[in-house]
Amino acid sequence: MAACVECGVDRNAAVNNMPVKKALSAAAPLTLRIVAECTVTKARACDLLLPHGTVSTPVFMPVGTQGTLKGITVDQLEGLACQICLGNTYHLGMRPGSDLIEKANGLHGFMNWKKNLLTDSGGFQMVSLVELSEVTEEGVKFKSPYDGKEILLSPEKSISIQNSLGSDIMMQLDDVVSSTMTGPRVEEAMHRSIRWLDRCIAANKNPDKQNLFAIIQGGLNADLRKTCLDEMTQRDVPGFAIGGLSGGEEKDDFWRMVTLSTDHLPREKPRYLMGVGYLSLPYTLMSHCHLTSKTNFKNYILAVIFLLP
Repeated sequence: MAACVECGVDRNAAVNNMPVKKALSAAAPLTLRIVAECTVTKARACDLLLPHGTVSTPVFMPVGTQGTLKGITVDQLEGLACQICLGNTYHLGMRPGSDLIEKANGLHGFMNWKKNLLTDSGGFQMVSLVELSEVTEEGVKFKSPYDGKEILLSPEKSISIQNSLGSDIMMQLDDVVSSTMTGPRVEEAMHRSIRWLDRCIAANKNPDKQNLFAIIQGGLNADLRKTCLDEMTQRDVPGFAIGGLSGGEEKDDFWRMVTLSTDHLPREKPRYLMGVGYLSLPYTLMSHCHLTSKTNFKNYILAVIFLLP
């Protein structure tokens, strides 16, 4: 389902105009309103209308891996004016399990969280839990860190879990490799991520309620990134993420890939720069990405202060 875009809308009017939001929500689960845009730096301010409210962007997304943020209650999170936070499909699928969370009215009910949620696909665990995983065309096989049992996280399974979690934004399952890796494995992962995107799109049973984002891969290779951009932007998904970065590469390389990606992504759809923390935020603001996230708790606190209205 395509995202909608409106230009030149006053931000306060957009937030307060409930009849407009309801009408748009009935037609699509996502609307991007471009409030202001700089033709020199590419920076822009937008309102991202999602099923659980408006997110003013650019915004830093705190990570609640297992349905909670470390050291912060839901009330405190609301007090910090947080409009969206992130949950982890792999960890929530393992414990307490998607069936239980679905019975609790999804992750929103499980957390008692009334604002928006984004769930990642479990792809990053291919890197963070590399010693417990094996990637095949079917999916990624993990050994459970809890009981050692083997589980298969396929594109279809990842989307099934995220459908049960009921997140406002879901991420495709992508084939993730270290950002510093070179050679044929990077190209393999990029092409597999494209194939897996098609499987994720086909598996999504709630396209009218949940937004599925594609993830651009290709490592630090500009040609591979361009190939992935060319292919994925042909798919009618509501938004895009820039993946496979912020894993130890030089900042010059990081910025080069971000710039290349934002130059080729559709202007009318939101962009999510995955895994960046506080020190990368000033550049992110200038590259008109809308969403950023980081698991580091210290980075979360600094970024929230930095982005509070």
